[in-house]
Amino acid sequence: MSATLLIIIFVVKTNSMSGNRLKKKKFFDRLLIKNRLIILNEDTFEEIFSFKLNIMSVFVSLTLGAIVLISLTTVLIAFTPLREFIPGYSSSKLKRDATVLALKSDSLTIALKKNEAYIKSVQKVLNGDLEYAKFNKDSILSSSDEAPEPVDLSPSDKEKELRERVNKEENTPLAQPKGKSRNAKK
Repeated sequence: MSATLLIIIFVVKTNSMSGNRLKKKKFFDRLLIKNRLIILNEDTFEEIFSFKLNIMSVFVSLTLGAIVLISLTTVLIAFTPLREFIPGYSSSKLKRDATVLALKSDSLTIALKKNEAYIKSVQKVLNGDLEYAKFNKDSILSSSDEAPEPVDLSPSDKEKELRERVNKEENTPLAQPKGKSRNAKK
């Protein structure tokens, strides 16, 4: 017959107090009462392990354990590739590929504009609209760089009217209710 272990939890009060007196103690004092946890062998009733503890220490250790477990899980998910398995997160490879493709498309757009400008200039030369002596690839490319158009920042008529109204309102005192002054005590 194999020996099996039986876990028995005995609550042994180390303080000898009557039942009425224990009921009258405050809740915090009850948390600090010492209890004993005993693990026994079921066949021989031999004590294998025992130690004293109180409810407060069990509560504190379980709370700290939960906090550590939650923080480790958060760190594990946040800083490892496991976050890619959570819906809503894209893979880092996909982000890198998208960035590379965006840079390539920008450079291809610039190259396409330069080639179009060059082809238009060649067409002008072939049609006879431009002399060959003035035809230079560098001058074509420099003329194809589009400078931003100047922006007119002068105020429109509506803006001027609004500014005038705001200035008039700021300069006139606020109308006070009839019969009452601002400084009147209630």
